[in-house]
Amino acid sequence: MEHCICGKSKSFVDCCGPFLAGTKQAKTPEQLMRSRYAAYALGGYGDYLIATWLPASAYGLTAAELSEKTMDWQRLDVVTSSQKGDHGVVEFNAYYRVSPESDDMECMHEMSEFSRINGRWLYVGARAD
Repeated sequence: MEHCICGKSKSFVDCCGPFLAGTKQAKTPEQLMRSRYAAYALGGYGDYLIATWLPASAYGLTAAELSEKTMDWQRLDVVTSSQKGDHGVVEFNAYYRVSPESDDMECMHEMSEFSRINGRWLYVGARAD
């Protein structure tokens, strides 16, 4: 069994696949963050990214531009994940390859904020520290 691209030991079909297909909704901020990472890593899931983004903080982004695979994402490590009521924070490191010709990787560190609205978790944005 190949592990899901989000780093969980489940297969893609049993992990992020149902979220990206729209047949299942994330029950936790971490599930949403992992599925959004998978959408970016795989490319082609701009509609999902827009649908899981708090509209007020999407800043006019389009599904077409979010569907473009612009980074060669390699690995996701969740540092911490917390939830209190309808608010959640997930701190993570996402590693990407600098160029196709190189094995060198860079790390993007983020603390993502999430809000649950009408029973659905939405990405709010990166926390400014």
